[in-house]
Amino acid sequence: MTNANMNPAAPVPTPQKRKIVIFSDFDGTIFMEDTGHILVGAHGCGAEGLAKLEAQMKSGERTYREISEDMWGSLNVPFDDGFVVMQKALSMDPGFQDFHQYCQDNGFPFNIISAGLKPILKRTLDVFLGESQASMINIVANDATISVDGSEWKPIWRHDTDTGHDKALSVDEARAAALAECEPDEMPLIVFIGDGVSDLAAASHADVLFARRGLRLEEHCIEHKIAYTPYDTFLDIKKEIENISREDQKKTGGVGKPVRYNPRANLWRRMSSKEAVPTLMASTPSNEEKMFLWPETFSDYKPKTIEEADETAVAA
Repeated sequence: MTNANMNPAAPVPTPQKRKIVIFSDFDGTIFMEDTGHILVGAHGCGAEGLAKLEAQMKSGERTYREISEDMWGSLNVPFDDGFVVMQKALSMDPGFQDFHQYCQDNGFPFNIISAGLKPILKRTLDVFLGESQASMINIVANDATISVDGSEWKPIWRHDTDTGHDKALSVDEARAAALAECEPDEMPLIVFIGDGVSDLAAASHADVLFARRGLRLEEHCIEHKIAYTPYDTFLDIKKEIENISREDQKKTGGVGKPVRYNPRANLWRRMSSKEAVPTLMASTPSNEEKMFLWPETFSDYKPKTIEEADETAVAA
């Protein structure tokens, strides 16, 4: 008997689990309502004022950042008093808490990426999710200065752009940071969850896109043949992430390669390496900027029949 036969076969190395980084919109996604519109509707310029600002943005007369400064500037209420109104009106996606726990259990970083105000988002999560769980979520949003008496609400914008927060840039920055923590032959898998056209700038830079069924983001994806996976609650997303995580263990040529991916984001991956972190940051297309972020316009629920859903659903 030869030495080769005497020695047991060398163990097959277990493929390294690739880093999965998850981003989610906030208003209309984690929470079914829009926090800013609830607050401004009750203590600011009201429905009539919001409609006027919306018309100015849609006509191209003013930018999203300009009308947002007017919207937030119309408030005259202390933060705590304003939050009482929001707390009564808000409802969290029924599957979100379970999904967030799943992300924690599996070491998947969960980030909120929003054009809203960070103090509002943080307080909302603290109350609905609990401070301990909320502290595990990274919030990427605009900040704000709010006077004690509530007479001044002033956004502090993340970026010097017409939108105030370039969500695509934020996703790319997070990808670069995740890339730096990965092994040389591993690329992070970026997941984005949203509901409206405002999410497209970030969604187009993600590897896997989830769009809430029946809302404007899904309609846009269908219209423009953008790969996505529809969802009704975060429990649907959890099941899909579990499948993606299993699929992503498969190797091609020794390098991790996702079974499902966004071709535009894959271009980003091909240009990326630890030695050369990309500086190419694609900006939001101008036609999408005109549609940027107005929940009442882009996130109205439009139910589909089962037959219509079967005909139009696009799987990632």
